[in-house]
Amino acid sequence: MIPSYNTSKIFPAWIHPILFLLIVVIISCTPPEPDSHTAWRVYGGDPGGTKYSALDQIHLSNVQQLEVAWRYETRDSRTDPPSTIECTPIVVDSIMYLTTPGLKVVALHAGTGEEIWRYDPFGGGRSSGVNRGVTYWESGNDRRILMTAGHFIHALNASTGRLIQTFGDSGKVDLRLGLDRDVRDLSVTASSPGVIYKDLYITGSSVGEGPRPAAPGHIRAYDVRTGERRWIFHTIPHPGEFGYDTWPPDAWKWAGGANSWAGMTVDTERGIVFAPTGSAAYDHYGGDRPGKNLFANCLLVLDAETGERLWHFQAVHHDIWDYDLASPPALVTVRQNGEQIDAVAQPTKMGHLFVFNRETGEPIFPIEERPVPQSDLPGEATWPTQPFPPQSLIYAVQGFTEDLITNLSPEARTYVLARFRQFRSGPLYLPPSEQGTLALPQFNGGTDWGGASFDPATGILYVNTSNVAESITMVPTDPGESGGLPSPGEMIYRTSCAVCHGLNREGDGQSVPDIRDIRNRLPKTTFHDIVRNGQGQMLPFPDLSEREMSQLTNLLYGEQEQPAAAGGEDASSDMPPYLATGHQPFRDPDDYPANKPPWGTLNAIDLSAGEILWQVPLGEHQELLDRGLPPTGTFNMGGSIVTAGGLVFIGASKDEKFRAFDKESGEILWETRLAAGAYATPCTYSVHGRQYVVIAAGGGGKPGTRSGDAYVAFVLPE
Repeated sequence: MIPSYNTSKIFPAWIHPILFLLIVVIISCTPPEPDSHTAWRVYGGDPGGTKYSALDQIHLSNVQQLEVAWRYETRDSRTDPPSTIECTPIVVDSIMYLTTPGLKVVALHAGTGEEIWRYDPFGGGRSSGVNRGVTYWESGNDRRILMTAGHFIHALNASTGRLIQTFGDSGKVDLRLGLDRDVRDLSVTASSPGVIYKDLYITGSSVGEGPRPAAPGHIRAYDVRTGERRWIFHTIPHPGEFGYDTWPPDAWKWAGGANSWAGMTVDTERGIVFAPTGSAAYDHYGGDRPGKNLFANCLLVLDAETGERLWHFQAVHHDIWDYDLASPPALVTVRQNGEQIDAVAQPTKMGHLFVFNRETGEPIFPIEERPVPQSDLPGEATWPTQPFPPQSLIYAVQGFTEDLITNLSPEARTYVLARFRQFRSGPLYLPPSEQGTLALPQFNGGTDWGGASFDPATGILYVNTSNVAESITMVPTDPGESGGLPSPGEMIYRTSCAVCHGLNREGDGQSVPDIRDIRNRLPKTTFHDIVRNGQGQMLPFPDLSEREMSQLTNLLYGEQEQPAAAGGEDASSDMPPYLATGHQPFRDPDDYPANKPPWGTLNAIDLSAGEILWQVPLGEHQELLDRGLPPTGTFNMGGSIVTAGGLVFIGASKDEKFRAFDKESGEILWETRLAAGAYATPCTYSVHGRQYVVIAAGGGGKPGTRSGDAYVAFVLPE
């Protein structure tokens, strides 16, 4: 509405129409306040992580016309091992901020893809880890980008990409400090962007998951201007704190993990932060940590101003499966008995969807503690029950039984059946064992960090899942008198490396490389550099002593090992009685998953009714389609967004395609093949009246396909 002014006493009548037009022009040229559902200023689309956009220029009737608007190549991808991009860009005032495979931060013109500035947090050195995005904060003319690379939070001037010298120590804060425990020799970084509440930057961390000493995953809030720590929440409770009795005495001094690595969401009106946490270390044996182990595997709900616990829900008690809460929850609304309830929905790796009243933590749908199989490993004390939502909110395939063996061909079934009978198999939460245990979903299955998207107009939540089996086998670290103790180098390998590369050093055939022939591929100096500083998704191991590094190198390069240090100073002193051989793919002779498809699905869930509306395959194998088989879906990594235009956009699948689905029916309306897999979550925004959809085609990563280095923007023809 145009305001009315009495100007007759100031200006002559003839100038009134000119003034009126001038006011109209000023108002029309003034940019509107940012709308959290039309811009993309936050990693999850808005502070509540709904990944929803009210933009509808691209809709059901014209999405087939999408074309490439621009492509930005990062120029720093790697092939051995393949690099990846997991970043969702943010867009603020027509400027896009993103990260590259090498964790550089880049600012682009969102309408053209033209580079404005680039910041290298490693100063040209070797990068390590992955990054899923950056965080934006502003106050007046002070505009900042915050991100984590290496062990540091970096605060950048959003206009120039330069470090803000007044933040922390010359623009950086060391995440290894301020944990109320000395972990300066351990790895602490963050793969997901922190969240903003007022002038606080709240972040979790990524820490070691192996049996060697690991840092605790405490959650911290920093002053966004100064970098000063304002509060800390101990996810491994200290004496006198709630949950202390769910661990052994003094566990707070040595236990690691229970970290919020997947990212968080914020109810900015209520001042509440929702933080999902991962498992305690070591991932697959917990004999040294009997108890439920709060606050591992929890949806942890904190007062954003103070860090005080408001409520929590533990989705897995005493985790030995690596079933982290691996994605930020979505803040949603649910209609129950004619009442609109503000709620929070948490997807999981198990394929459980848990929904709670946002303020009280009361479950919207009943949760039942059910008896689960128990471990027979000496010293292990698994929890007798685990929580389950109603069957209507279980959206993944759970448990591997004989009737789920592949039906692709009689030959494939015969091959898999013979292997199947060598392992333990059964329901969800079957513990890892010396015989070998089959897990479905696998430990990177169900829903990983991509999470869910939510349409507030319909109350429908969209979440993708992977239904792919794998095996895990536990082996004793001391084979007894007949076998003798492993060598010092082998002890170090088992405690530091085997959790990813496996005891046999074969990797996983996808993202974790086979290192049996490392002596023929890497000079020792390069190997030392990678172990010390990390590379790609591999975290660094700065805590290894020179003697331990030499012993590990000699083991892998087939040379004479140095003897163990006197006094038990080597890594072997921290080794548990059992270690896992690694996450081993369980496949048929043609390298397809050993269980029946669908191997990946996109699911639509009505949160008010608490039931699945539809499930459709996500991804395909062209060679199987050519054999006349229906789409099977694939292992997938990344998430979806949903728009007012009636569309769900998602990449994630191993077939390297990017798709738009009809959000009401699940029908594929548009798809395009990318140069590499889109293992990230897209974003959408409007610049100069045109709606763009952008996805990272970074490939590599856990799906293990070829690497890429591009961000691709799609738009309708002018």
